[in-house]
Amino acid sequence: MATWNSRGLRGSGFEELINMTNEIYTEKGLALVQKIPTPITPIEIDKESRHITLAYFEKDSTVDYIGVVQSVPICFDAKECHTDTFPMRNIHDHQIRFMEQFEAQGGISFLLIYFTVRGEYYYLPFRVLKQYVDRINHGHPKNFKYSELDDKYFIKSEGPVIVHYLEGVNTDLVERKQKSTE
Repeated sequence: MATWNSRGLRGSGFEELINMTNEIYTEKGLALVQKIPTPITPIEIDKESRHITLAYFEKDSTVDYIGVVQSVPICFDAKECHTDTFPMRNIHDHQIRFMEQFEAQGGISFLLIYFTVRGEYYYLPFRVLKQYVDRINHGHPKNFKYSELDDKYFIKSEGPVIVHYLEGVNTDLVERKQKSTE
């Protein structure tokens, strides 16, 4: 059973930006995407602040977010990377399985990655993530590098929308459609 402590708050600033983005998408009628809470069992609670300081995860989580964009089901996980090398250990097998099953049902799965040292956001389609996972099985190091990423999936801010990932979803859909007609 995994434990949760202050390390569990990693990425909370990034997730807050995604939450604000999702609120704007909902207000504009573009998407309805919700943060999926991870079920925990509190072990220690600070009596003064009433904050949980130690807890156990009740079960493996799936992904951070799930929703629908213009009739297209989506799910994604948000990850932060503090270097130009993304360690694949940050993505768990149960998350890969869930995203794969989600895609098999006609949905779109992806990662949103915040490269903190560069201040850049990236949309990583599941099919590319799966290629990185598969190459590990052939002896490749358990990571991928910033330099390997496709420029068209870098996320641009647009007005109040800091993490405007719908552009990545659109690019992903266009590529899927092109590959299905080949």
